Amino acid sequence: MLEALNARVVRLLLAAAAVIIFLLGFLVCADIVGRAFFNAPVKGTPEMVSMSIVIICFLLAGYSVQSGSMIYTDVLSSAFGARGRASALLLSAILGILFFGLIVWGSYEPTLHAIASGEYEGEGALRVPVWPARTVVVIGAALVVVSYALHAARAIKVIVTGRDELAAAAAPPRH
Repeated sequence: MLEALNARVVRLLLAAAAVIIFLLGFLVCADIVGRAFFNAPVKGTPEMVSMSIVIICFLLAGYSVQSGSMIYTDVLSSAFGARGRASALLLSAILGILFFGLIVWGSYEPTLHAIASGEYEGEGALRVPVWPARTVVVIGAALVVVSYALHAARAIKVIVTGRDELAAAAAPPRH
């Protein structure tokens, strides 16, 4: 059940990232056209783009882990069978949990401060609030921790039982 909920949430965040990327393309094009033809760029474009890049990365992080799309090489782990692959996955999951857990831990308090103080980036005509990007970093990193924890649980099950149900389900049937 947790895996299904995690999959739905990361796909929703994937769709949100796609919409932001699409809209960001229009913003950048409008800025270029305004700058080139009217000598009037869209105010705050650099600030909005920099915030959007952070938001997009952390919206996509959960999906890349949940779908198994993170950088992975099976040159060594495939030589050791199902338990070897599971051990490599478990080690990767533990390191991922530690890394993204530290991001959550280190970003939580600054996020609350940004929300409470109304922190912003940029000066002049457009001031972009920082709290949306900081909030997405915390939520995205927490979702990555959940995805890695699910990977770790799956790996432990394979290590204990010696059977890799995911690999067996993907393999063609034997006659």
